[in-house]
Amino acid sequence: MNSTTEKLFIKGNEVMCEAAVRAGCGFFAGYPITPQNEVPEYMSWRLPEAGGVFLQAESEIAAINMLFGAAATGTRCMTSSSSPGISLKQEGISYIAGAELPCVIANIQRGGPGLGNIRGAQGDYFQATKGGGHGDYRLIVLAPATCQELWQLTMNAFDYADYYRNPVLILGDGILGQMTEPVKPIPYKPIVELPEKDWILNGCKGRKPRVIRTLFLHPSDALTQHNQHLQEKYQKIHQELKLVEQVNTEDAKLVVTAYGSTARIAKGAIQMARRKGMKVGLIRPIALWPFPDQAYLSALGTAKKILVCEMSQGQMIEDVRLACQCKCPVEFFGYGGGWYPTPEKIFDRIQAVYEE
Repeated sequence: MNSTTEKLFIKGNEVMCEAAVRAGCGFFAGYPITPQNEVPEYMSWRLPEAGGVFLQAESEIAAINMLFGAAATGTRCMTSSSSPGISLKQEGISYIAGAELPCVIANIQRGGPGLGNIRGAQGDYFQATKGGGHGDYRLIVLAPATCQELWQLTMNAFDYADYYRNPVLILGDGILGQMTEPVKPIPYKPIVELPEKDWILNGCKGRKPRVIRTLFLHPSDALTQHNQHLQEKYQKIHQELKLVEQVNTEDAKLVVTAYGSTARIAKGAIQMARRKGMKVGLIRPIALWPFPDQAYLSALGTAKKILVCEMSQGQMIEDVRLACQCKCPVEFFGYGGGWYPTPEKIFDRIQAVYEE
């Protein structure tokens, strides 16, 4: 695992772990659930080997609250789970966001609702991008489509978390987590100039005590002011963080949009359409929040329709419609419960809406 020149043939869940360790993750708390079980298994030996701390928590709720404590000390920290487990973490995620503590959370999605099944799915988009817990807060949400991109985005996630003092969610799925493919282990290099952590709890000898809290009971406007501060930060993130891939959108009459594994499959369908002489392009949000609204508006210079493809009953479609500002029809293709598309199925849907 020390090579930086040769490629690794490695499973997606393990890619995320190795990238996190090399980015300086010093604490991981987790609890098993398929299809992300390789994450705590890998971290259980790899993180102590690198000088960090691994804890098998007694529950998902315990794991996320352990992250609160670790982040408060300034330690780069991480947890992971899959859909129902992330639901259990929501209260703690709200606390962490309210306290402005940097950490990385990974959701390797499975079919739902309820316990569902262990196949890959994308039914947690609302939970991830709208704030699944209580209160007005936001997570930075990254959606990798390949194991190589997962490597880089995991490293970037720790930088975004520290830079903005905000939790970052890596939204994967069972396909990406269980997929094994070659990955070039690019060395960690900060992508932004990271600020000093002058807010951490590391002992107050020689300085005034610091307090990290989310409870404001005194009758004053302190909580209102804190909320306003958070919203100003979210506006800053929205202006600065626009991560999106566009393929053949310059002349596209139809734009397909998808994220994660679905976008990777959709690229094959778009190639099929182009070979048939159909002007079809792709918009792939890499960050789901903040959402790359401008990419959709720009595509409407030539595009007459947008086709949203998701492994869900339709969740990202709402953000696409908002981004398009009702300036063109937005079609949908997808199912929930662990359904997988194929390039052929997406191409059939492309043909149907392209010719209407």
